[in-house]
Amino acid sequence: MKKSDFSYLFSKQGEAETPLPTRNAKQMVFVLFLFFLLFYFKYKPYDSLPHTIVDFSEYILVIYHFIINQTLGIVHEGGHGVCYILPCPQFITVLNGSLFQWIFPLGIAYYYRKRGNKIAWYMGLFMFGISMDYTAWYMSTAPEGAIVPASKSFLGVDGLHDFHYLFTQLGVLKYASLIAGMTKLIAHLVMIGAVVAMFLHAFSNEGERKR
Repeated sequence: MKKSDFSYLFSKQGEAETPLPTRNAKQMVFVLFLFFLLFYFKYKPYDSLPHTIVDFSEYILVIYHFIINQTLGIVHEGGHGVCYILPCPQFITVLNGSLFQWIFPLGIAYYYRKRGNKIAWYMGLFMFGISMDYTAWYMSTAPEGAIVPASKSFLGVDGLHDFHYLFTQLGVLKYASLIAGMTKLIAHLVMIGAVVAMFLHAFSNEGERKR
């Protein structure tokens, strides 16, 4: 298999033939992500307290929590998995979970940016913000201990707490709350900025490509 086999993914010639979302579609995406943003801030899936479901409509919340947690968890563990295959040092192996969790949505966003699909580019940035916010929450729990108990682990078994290990190795464990707070702030700015950019793009008079 040659590198050229995948060249069509980033072909400049193919960009002119790629249909872009209509104005109405972009406006619908903006409205959807605006509500998603407001909903997300009130019901973050990873730092919410346990809740007993009393209404059928609340199953929507359960599904939302499940999708976010499972998606982030799978991508995060995939980053560790890369280093289980390659001979990475332990520090890189531990770091690669969160690093891959950031690179993955950024890679998707960059792909659409290269294709000229700005609304998809902003969607990718928004998901990157969610990933950063999740990481900020994970950082904030570093002082709780070196082991993540099975009850809180994505894999359902006791495991090494990534950021307790990383911060300990770097000698900054006592600054975990500060680092987490700064990461959370940046994450929220990225998410809000992405939604603002969606609005400006969706309601601008910027011309669309002819089909």
